[in-house]
Amino acid sequence: MEKTKHTLQTAEQEIVARMAKALGHPTRIEILVFLASQNSCFFGDIHDELPIAKSTVSQHLKELRDAGLIQGEIEAPKVRYCIHRENWEMARKLFADLFGLFDGKEMNC
Repeated sequence: MEKTKHTLQTAEQEIVARMAKALGHPTRIEILVFLASQNSCFFGDIHDELPIAKSTVSQHLKELRDAGLIQGEIEAPKVRYCIHRENWEMARKLFADLFGLFDGKEMNC
């Protein structure tokens, strides 16, 4: 019987995959661009700033929060949203490391 090769994901690979999934939708990118353009945390309803339905905004914010790219706190009656700076820097490093694996390599396919 032939052995099958199994690979185990590292914790870093799991984080990159989760963040990549969160970044995989144009609306989420639009939300991140909007939040990154703010000089401080945004207090308000993002659906008032972007042409996106309330329920759609909620779903996308949940994905971004679950991936750790943003943080939000309820401060009634509004919610405060910010880019999660520590995780953002970690994402920058992890993606740079991933894409750096192919720098300067000859690819013969």
